[in-house]
Amino acid sequence: MSDDLSPDDFDRIRDQALEAIDQEEVVSMYVGLIPEDGTNEYYFGNTVEDAELREMAGKQLGMMARVLADQSEWSVEEVAQHAVEQAESMRLQP
Repeated sequence: MSDDLSPDDFDRIRDQALEAIDQEEVVSMYVGLIPEDGTNEYYFGNTVEDAELREMAGKQLGMMARVLADQSEWSVEEVAQHAVEQAESMRLQP
């Protein structure tokens, strides 16, 4: 992944995300956190109907795959394949 992100950039992006969550008319959100100890923590919530949930999840996964591919030397397909492998090995609890 990109080594160009300074601690100040990271703090700025985190602050922007917190502000957007508070101010926008968000209908679906996912926040995944990985602390220094490597544990996985996530928050997922939505106000969409069940029929729309698949579409929202697809949009969120698509956005993340696109951003990660843009910031790495991987293609979107490589990011997606790696994500599938990671997801299959995870035992997440909501």
